[in-house]
This record gives sequence, C-alpha cells and structure tokens, in this order.
Amino acid sequence: MTIRVLIADDQHLVRTGFQMILDAQPDMEVVAAVSDGAEAVAEARRLRPDVCLLDIRMPKLDGLEVTRALAGPGVENPLRVVIVTTFDLDEYVYGALRSGATGFLLKDSGPTLLIEAVRAAAAGDALVSPSVTVRLLQHLSKPRRTALPARDPLTERELDVVRLVARGRTNQEVAAELFVSLSTVKTHLGSIQTKLGVRNRVEIAAWAWGSGVVS
Repeated sequence: MTIRVLIADDQHLVRTGFQMILDAQPDMEVVAAVSDGAEAVAEARRLRPDVCLLDIRMPKLDGLEVTRALAGPGVENPLRVVIVTTFDLDEYVYGALRSGATGFLLKDSGPTLLIEAVRAAAAGDALVSPSVTVRLLQHLSKPRRTALPARDPLTERELDVVRLVARGRTNQEVAAELFVSLSTVKTHLGSIQTKLGVRNRVEIAAWAWGSGVVS
C-alpha cells in the first residue's frame, strides 16, 4: 500500500524538502502540501491522508489546534498526526501528544527519522525524536499517580505489553520479546485501549508511567 501524506508548514523550502524526501520513497505519496493550519484542516478532512505532518507555528491555526481538530478527543475517525518542528520546548511536546499526535520530530532529525516516523504513524505506532524522548519519559515518570485506574483489570500478559510499549517498543519488537505473533500483539493492544479508555499507544505509555506500572 502507498502511504498518503499531507504536509503543513509555512516555509516553502521545508514543504518542498519534505515532499522530495517522501515522494522518493516507493511506498509514499504526498497528496497535499499546504502553508497554514486552516488549509491543513480543510485538506485533511477532504483527502483523508494516512499521515499528517504538521508544523507547530503556522498562520491561522497552529499545529496543536490542527491536531486537536483532526485527532483530538471526541474526533470521529481521527487521523494520524506527526508534529515536525524546530522547537523542542517541553510544552509543545506534551501539548502535541495530549492533543492526539502519534509522533513528535525536530526538523533537524534528518530524513531517515522523518521516513521512519511516517511509516510508524501509518502502522499505528509512535515515534518521538530521540532528543526529546528522555525529557518526555522523565516528565511522565514523575511520581504523580494521576493516571486513572483501568476500567477492567489488565491481565499479566497485557501488562507485559504495556511495559514494552511504554519503553518505546514497536509492535514487531513486542512480538519478538514476548514470543507471540504480531496479530496477538495487536489484539492485546485493542483490549488494553478499551480497558484504559485510551486511543493510541502514546496514551498507553502515558498511563503506564503515570500509574507506576513502569518507573
């Protein structure tokens, strides 16, 4: 399958550069490249791309507002959003992930990470730029105990999956470490999301760190 991507950035050179990188991949196609947040929302709703690459600072609507509109709480059939920005301020990272983003990259991460982030988002995984991962996990691991309890108790195997997801493992890596099939991992993740009342693996990780399942 071809991964259909929307790019939203107010800098023409950035849009062009990202499009050249992604269009050069055999499994990717850039279906829209827009310069402001309002156009990003309109085009994303019209085209329904597999992945939306959004800058934080854009005219009309910023990246966080666009993320909430496309993937935030209460959105039916949310799209997969990866934030790509020059700014690595903590409030941007936390705000993006809370708004429904499935990935966060700095623009200087390089083309390899950009491509990996798009593929990860399309597969339902998440990728956070290595330069912000440590601070993000430190933030999530502070002993706040603010995470809500699970609606139904997680099984031991589900907790194993949660711990690995919280440490950044992909579905394939979880399957390999637990000696189970990829489809079994996906089944566990679906059950975990239902029990925790969350929508994606980033929220699973946040729950794990906030509840003390991982420390």
